[in-house]
Amino acid sequence: MSITSAMSAGVSGLIANSSALAAISDNIANVNTTAYKRNVTSFSSIVNGQAVPERYSAGGVRATTQQLVTRQGTMQSASSPTDLAINGDGFFVVTTKGAGLTAADSRLFTRAGAFTVDADGYLVNDSNLYLQGWPVDSTGHFTADPSDLTSMQPINVKSLGSAFQATGNVGITATLDKTTPVSAGFATYDPASRSMTDYATTGSTTTGAQPDFTMQMSVVDSSGASHKIGMSFLKTATANQWAAEIYAIPASDVTAVGGAPAGQIAAGIVEFNPDGSINLDSTGNTTLFGAAGSATEINLGASSGSAQPRWSVGLGIADQSIKLDLSKVEQIAGASTLKSVTNDGATAGNIISVQVDPLGIVSAVFDNSQVRQIAAIGLATFPNADGLKAVNGNAFQAGREAGVMVAKAAGAGGAGRIASSSLEASDVDLSAEFTSLITTQKAYSASSKIITTADQMLDELIQMKR
Repeated sequence: MSITSAMSAGVSGLIANSSALAAISDNIANVNTTAYKRNVTSFSSIVNGQAVPERYSAGGVRATTQQLVTRQGTMQSASSPTDLAINGDGFFVVTTKGAGLTAADSRLFTRAGAFTVDADGYLVNDSNLYLQGWPVDSTGHFTADPSDLTSMQPINVKSLGSAFQATGNVGITATLDKTTPVSAGFATYDPASRSMTDYATTGSTTTGAQPDFTMQMSVVDSSGASHKIGMSFLKTATANQWAAEIYAIPASDVTAVGGAPAGQIAAGIVEFNPDGSINLDSTGNTTLFGAAGSATEINLGASSGSAQPRWSVGLGIADQSIKLDLSKVEQIAGASTLKSVTNDGATAGNIISVQVDPLGIVSAVFDNSQVRQIAAIGLATFPNADGLKAVNGNAFQAGREAGVMVAKAAGAGGAGRIASSSLEASDVDLSAEFTSLITTQKAYSASSKIITTADQMLDELIQMKR
């Protein structure tokens, strides 16, 4: 009967608009949820077969709700460097636990990047989901597998211990006074038997040769310990030449060889050009550093059998080569002065912050200015991200409708780049949702009127019997 089909159509209208109301309610409730994707309800008609042309049978309406996962919300600045947003395509790979993760544990996908460091050092977001990434290997590289998510691991920023950097390069900026007179001590100076390394005064007793100018620098060894190295200069009788020695302070840190004074690393001549600039070819290759190795390089062995100056065996540290940049040492008519010393070494430091670059490289920053890479965040991409299945925690599960997942490095192969200190906002527009709320309410009321009217018509039909 047509009246009955009209009543069924009204019921379908009530059901469809109820679903629409539920979707709108979710959208409004999540207006401030990070990276939330709004639900959209679409309606399609239901058509019944018309067996008798003169008698129309109403079909009704069907509601289909879909979450618009591919729509990106606006980027908003955040205060924490571990607040992350994806500018473009892709999803963070996350898990529900950190320690003890196995291949059997499910991997979820989200764009909610409000990550913080938990008590165990893992990066987790507001829904307690653990961020995954490719760990750095011993060579400083990342091995990415685009199809195997188990190659990723929870990112932990507290399991690194201390960081230090052994000194490899020292730069010296200094001036030597060209007008310095040749001292009486130069006549008896000998780098082996009466050296500047051995210079000391005890009461009226003097040992070694007194230098005209001395400067000191700090170096860091292979275990992160700091040592002092001295460099002394003594004006010679030859124009533009200075006797120079490099030695350890204290002398016990370095074992010298070949009968050299204790702690002495190198001894020779520093030569300057007539314009006051240092003659690096002469100073580096033939005089001061010639016996130690290549130009302007200190080589300190670690073995007691080494034929070169070496760190004391008792220190138990690895051998070390330190390049001295003397190009900014000059000779002028002015007071001898050490202006600056640069050193690429760093003693042991502790983590003070975490930083993430646009390519997803997570690094730990230490209080000794060292930066150590930890992992690379991989982004999961899908041919049809709108086919992902939503789960609790503003995350998604992969499914057949979404297509085959491919994990990519940020900024590669169409994947988006990562913005640190940023969050993706919800894409819900409250004005649009309230408008939809009004129209849905009206449609629901109208559907109820269909049922009321059909009921009245059935009453009239029943009363015909009386």
